[in-house]
Amino acid sequence: MNFLIQPKKYKSLMADKGSRTIMDKTIAFFEKMGKERLSEDYNEKVWYKEFIDFIGKEQIFAKLLTPREYAGGDPDCRWDTARNSEYSELVAFYGLGYWYCFQVTILGLGPIWMSPNEKAKQKAAKLLKEGAIFAFGLSERDHGADIYSTETSLTPKGDGNWLANGEKYYIGNGNEAEMVSTLGKVKDGTDDYTYFVTNYRHKAYELKKNVISHQEYVSNFALHDYPITEDDILSRGELAWDSSLNTVNIGKFNIGPASIGVTEHCFYEAITHASNRILYGMCVTDMPHVKKNFMDAWLRLVAMKMYQRRSTDYFRCANKNDRRYLLYSPTSKMKVTLQSEDIINLLWEVIAAKGFEKDTFFHMAATDVRGPSKLEGTVHVNVQLIRKFMKNYFFNPGEYPPVKPDFSLNDDVFLFNQGPTKGLSKVQFHDYRPVFESFKDLPNVATFIEQINIFKELLEKAGPDKMQDMDPSWSLPLGEMFSIVVYGQLILEQAKFDNMDKDIINQIFDFMVRDFAGFALQIYGNHSTRDKQREHCTDILLIKAVANPDQYNKIWEKYVSTLNGEYEMND
Repeated sequence: MNFLIQPKKYKSLMADKGSRTIMDKTIAFFEKMGKERLSEDYNEKVWYKEFIDFIGKEQIFAKLLTPREYAGGDPDCRWDTARNSEYSELVAFYGLGYWYCFQVTILGLGPIWMSPNEKAKQKAAKLLKEGAIFAFGLSERDHGADIYSTETSLTPKGDGNWLANGEKYYIGNGNEAEMVSTLGKVKDGTDDYTYFVTNYRHKAYELKKNVISHQEYVSNFALHDYPITEDDILSRGELAWDSSLNTVNIGKFNIGPASIGVTEHCFYEAITHASNRILYGMCVTDMPHVKKNFMDAWLRLVAMKMYQRRSTDYFRCANKNDRRYLLYSPTSKMKVTLQSEDIINLLWEVIAAKGFEKDTFFHMAATDVRGPSKLEGTVHVNVQLIRKFMKNYFFNPGEYPPVKPDFSLNDDVFLFNQGPTKGLSKVQFHDYRPVFESFKDLPNVATFIEQINIFKELLEKAGPDKMQDMDPSWSLPLGEMFSIVVYGQLILEQAKFDNMDKDIINQIFDFMVRDFAGFALQIYGNHSTRDKQREHCTDILLIKAVANPDQYNKIWEKYVSTLNGEYEMND
């Protein structure tokens, strides 16, 4: 059984024919392009017009990103987080640049679908059907995504219309987006936040440059007395503020699947190369340190996929009384993306100079994989966000009905009606302990439970003081440890649904135990750590993962070494 996606034997998670067709046509597009052309376009930084023409012709973005209410009766249209996650993984398998076009279109559509402006929604649906891409005009050069400091302005003319002025920076698709959801402040004495729509074709829209050296276009544009009418206003005041953060809540969740997709392609390339290379009279993959790197990489990749799949269900069941997705999304954003970087490092240590060759997929991915962890909030920002949920997660669980895997053909309409972005500390979660207890027969899960209990005791009896809480060198490793617990919980929940081989689960928790101890060591070594805190860290560090060489070798032979030659992209 292969847990990684294999385009030439692709099996969509979606049950409906329309969704399977979207995936199959995307695979056919890239396999027809071939790896040689894919590499050449990447190396020459060619804008992917051919891809945009393809998604327009096949109405792929229209089907994936149009809520059914605005689909004009097309049965294949819906906003389905499970389907969008699958597509993100698949398109990133062929390149993060192509995925980025999809990602920033999602972000651009967020303020539109959250808006009360029905004309703008109908326009967006029509443009999607025509093959348009979209953009999210939030960031500014001097402020990044610091919304408070937004300088773009909307000034009333006195006749019911406005003039927009300002400059935006880091705006993906800004060169060809038919609707750019642009954030500004209304200069009428209120200083209200507002989202309004601009278009790259207008003479008052100055496209200044692409701020990066890459295939995708991450624009710097300026508005010079750009005329705005009532029909162009998406939202104002509190709704505009909430639309910014709620759009990011949606968008950041697609980053994890992208990191998974690009890493899967690299894994195939790396293991096929290493398995067919003889050094010092032996096959490279017979070398113990090489086998360990591949095993660690594969187990981390499988864990990423399991976490992402399960957290998707919590997006789909979300409502005003169940906002658990607000923890699972930033955990995906910071945890899955960093795991992908770790995997690339593990693989690169094996293939060495091969990873620089310009005709490999690996050389593209090795550069691009550093990007996802820095999009939609840095790792630091997302770790500090998830720490807001730590108290309720451990000490104040709530009651919720069971959440089953959700592959229904429904719109996830709550995502466009998330409401106010405040009150995160009040969000409750179901008790994490039962699912861990149900796997405690596995030695490394049992070991991890011990670590969790000590960590919880640390929080109760020797938690961070105010200075430590404000010090990222102390608070970030604490947040990382919390994230591993959340990560492990959802992995185990998914393992139940998948009836996952328990040998795999035990080996996954081998690296989880090691990772947990690694962050405890960071806290132990911090100069501001108190003696009582060091005692708890020492207790965590002294708990070792339980080795099982027979199990380890069984997984290698059954699941990992068999990926030699399993997939190679068409030339």
